[in-house]
Amino acid sequence: MSFTAKDVAELRARTNAGMMDCKKALVECDGDFEKAVLWLREKGIAAAAKKQSRIASEGIVTSYIHMGGKIGVLVEINCETDFVAKTEAFQQLGRDIAMQIAAAAPKFVSIEEVPVADLEKEKEILRAQALNEGKPAQIIEKMVEGRVKKYYQDVCLLEQVYVKDSSMTIKDYINEMTLKIGEKISIRRFVRFEMGEGLEKRHDDLAAEVEKQMKGNK
Repeated sequence: MSFTAKDVAELRARTNAGMMDCKKALVECDGDFEKAVLWLREKGIAAAAKKQSRIASEGIVTSYIHMGGKIGVLVEINCETDFVAKTEAFQQLGRDIAMQIAAAAPKFVSIEEVPVADLEKEKEILRAQALNEGKPAQIIEKMVEGRVKKYYQDVCLLEQVYVKDSSMTIKDYINEMTLKIGEKISIRRFVRFEMGEGLEKRHDDLAAEVEKQMKGNK
């Protein structure tokens, strides 16, 4: 399968990889665009992993407010130098991650942060669900394993599908930005506020409330 200079440029825009790397990916994948994207991501993960032993103590704390003040997020993202922390690319990364947290409501940054007690409780629920579905006992543990993966995708920020690009996870996005920026990037912590969360809320009957107001206006 052949490819053109336009294909190389589109691959570069999609992945943020260098022009020569994009060309090599298309050659290696016989011009298949989607395979080239995957090839670059796999290479990127390996390259980004080499940077994880570095110390990242600089960075930013950024915020995002959504729905007219109904949801708010604070997130700390680290890099290696103050110079990178001040760049537009890193600032945009911070905004993107804060928006992700607002939209997807993760509870933890990574799988490693999930408390053992929480995980065991989730597994008990999943086993009970499988039993209630009438699944054979010998396959229940495999089913639980698969559903735990989905649980991680729901509650762990790095495992979530990126809301601005469903073809990648947040972990993929961080790896791509690590390669683009050239420094280790890590999401250290976040907090998400939702208006009224945890408070008892009114559940008045709307029709009764309207009727009451109408009678009061007579």
